Amino acid sequence: MSFSNKFRIKAGQKVNLTEIDPDARDGHHDKESAGAEVAELGRGMEALQFRLYAENRRSLLICLQAMDAAGKDGTIRHVIGPLNPQGTRVVGFKVPSAEEAAHDFLWRIHRQVPARGEIVIFNRSHYEDVLVARVHKLVPKAVWSERYQLINDFERTLAAGGTRILKFFLHISPEEQLERFKERLDDPARHWKISLADYTERELWPKYQEAYADVLERTSTAEAPWFVVPANHKWYRNLVVSKIIVEALEAFDLSLPAPTVDLDEIRRRFHAARERLDKKDREAKG
Repeated sequence: MSFSNKFRIKAGQKVNLTEIDPDARDGHHDKESAGAEVAELGRGMEALQFRLYAENRRSLLICLQAMDAAGKDGTIRHVIGPLNPQGTRVVGFKVPSAEEAAHDFLWRIHRQVPARGEIVIFNRSHYEDVLVARVHKLVPKAVWSERYQLINDFERTLAAGGTRILKFFLHISPEEQLERFKERLDDPARHWKISLADYTERELWPKYQEAYADVLERTSTAEAPWFVVPANHKWYRNLVVSKIIVEALEAFDLSLPAPTVDLDEIRRRFHAARERLDKKDREAKG
């Protein structure tokens, strides 16, 4: 069984998030050894990204969803950080602008999906339209309930075009969330991150958990699977996400493209240029 299958939600699987332990961690790892492994995985991820970019045929889309303070930004910083910015983008989705709201809910999403050779990370995503929109009753149930199938169709279209989709739900407990809110209060450097909405949204925790369970059940597909990542321990969260991404990139069986020039001719030109430079250097030295 692949590593990712431990966290993958199978298509049609019933999900009860209260039965999934956000405090879980692999007994063979501690923070220090996990950090070393994440660093090693990062080097492998970087090498695989180079091949993906060079091949220029396929792409990877990573969606991060979570309750507040679950670590979306931290995951991006620690897991995605080693990747070359050329070929990698991070896109954050906030409240839709007037222009975005004037279109269908997937319009702003489709504009940001990866091009061939790219890795794109969504910090929040199109799933806000079946989470926030549902919990806060921004649209009627008749509207948001139809969006699951529209999302599945959209992701199937991306997959058919060569985009691999990985969707991560970073799963923390309400107790851990409150502890992280306290850390923000205690650290002046993070006061800017504090929002009253953190606490008003927290009051809606049960409704969000119910909404997330429906998302996981109804939109985890073979083309675009969901992974529930225990995220109470940041180091374990980083390890799990890193391993799943590397496993997915390895499954591409990436190969470097063949050269488009006659290498023998290029070598001949290189040596000729080198000889001219050496001759000029000798002449300059007298």
